[in-house]
Amino acid sequence: APTLEPYPSPGRESAVQQEPAEAAPQAETGQMFGAALTPAQVRQESTLPGAERNPCCMGSAAAEMLEVLTGFVEGELADQRYYQTLARQAPAWARQQLRDIAADEGSHARRLLAVYFLITGECYRPIISCDRIYLPGWCAALRERYHEEACGGLNYARAAEGTTDPCLARLLNELSADEYRHADTMMRMLERSLRR
Repeated sequence: APTLEPYPSPGRESAVQQEPAEAAPQAETGQMFGAALTPAQVRQESTLPGAERNPCCMGSAAAEMLEVLTGFVEGELADQRYYQTLARQAPAWARQQLRDIAADEGSHARRLLAVYFLITGECYRPIISCDRIYLPGWCAALRERYHEEACGGLNYARAAEGTTDPCLARLLNELSADEYRHADTMMRMLERSLRR
């Protein structure tokens, strides 16, 4: 309304206070839901959380990393499968730790799948490998896993540095820390195995 002041000074009656009296006839006629919005109402609605077409988190900045994220999903699922197999053939003292790491890897994959959905609005269907897993000797397997986990930590950290999306960077840094923690576990297991 051209006669209303958009930014009323304190003490004067605002347009918001005058609005209910003007809106009453609209409600009586049943046109409340079909009514056109005023520019002020449009501005107010566009400031609501989630109303932005390109949000600050998991938006177009994160979409640039989709190929990297799907690669991480595939890698985490492969690692989960490897640890499940390794746990079945490990010494009794190491089995539960390996099962826990396998569960961590599965959790990482699920988190990355949730991120994919947040960015795209679509579900990503990972490729599940059915190939048989051949394990080297126990110490050789730990050595291999140590390097895999340490490299995974480095790759997550690099990916975090390579995105401008703050939420994605935070998640990738958390996953990097988990991978380094798994590498430390592999080293402790190797130390224990080599003492024997």
